[in-house]
Amino acid sequence: MIRAIIVDDEKHCIDRLEQLIFQYIENVEIVGTYSTVETGYEGIKKLQPDLIFLDIQINDLVGFDLLKKFDTINFHVIFTTAYENYAMQAIKFSAFDYLLKPVDVDDLKIATKRLLEKHFQNQNDVNYQVLLQNLMNIKNQTKKIAIQTQTETILLNIQDIIRCQSDINYTTIYTNNKKKIVVAKTLKDFEALLKPYNFFRVHNSHLINLEYMKSYDKGKGGYVHMLDESTVEVSVRRKEDFMLKLSEL
Repeated sequence: MIRAIIVDDEKHCIDRLEQLIFQYIENVEIVGTYSTVETGYEGIKKLQPDLIFLDIQINDLVGFDLLKKFDTINFHVIFTTAYENYAMQAIKFSAFDYLLKPVDVDDLKIATKRLLEKHFQNQNDVNYQVLLQNLMNIKNQTKKIAIQTQTETILLNIQDIIRCQSDINYTTIYTNNKKKIVVAKTLKDFEALLKPYNFFRVHNSHLINLEYMKSYDKGKGGYVHMLDESTVEVSVRRKEDFMLKLSEL
């Protein structure tokens, strides 16, 4: 059983989340609720929970102010927020889960299921350090992404990724130091994260970093040649958008 607390300055949000967890989530127990950063901090120290449902905006402070009080993050965090704000991308890059308010029961089930699968892997502090770095450099194109493999958490500079290739529910990431990293995530997940950073999905199975593109052979769909000497097919239905993207470079 995972022991959890909720830190949120809106009582109706706390009540809804508590109700959903009680009704639908079997392996999570709410052991405390708090409405300020200070009381949440004291509650974490006292109760030593496994999981924090943490609102991003808490009165005049933010949830990150609570996390900064800890030298080491030895608990899981699921962020909650009513807004898709600047912080959400940093959270996604750092491999933390989040829930948009009003919390949907299906989203809650997915987030808690994912948490149960990685429980006690001791990767929370690593992810937290990535989160803080990305928040501090939110306007900087040089960001890190936390990659979860079956055995470890890898911190990877986005600019070091050459391309990503899908294999059903797995994605292989190819880097500029000739490493291959296999991740249990779909290519769609990585497309959503990396698209703002000059990545383009040229095929259902291929997402490329345009910074590493060497040339393009035109054809029905065509082929892209990358600087790592790989060749990537461009699908016919994506060719027009790809050509438009190239014209903007």
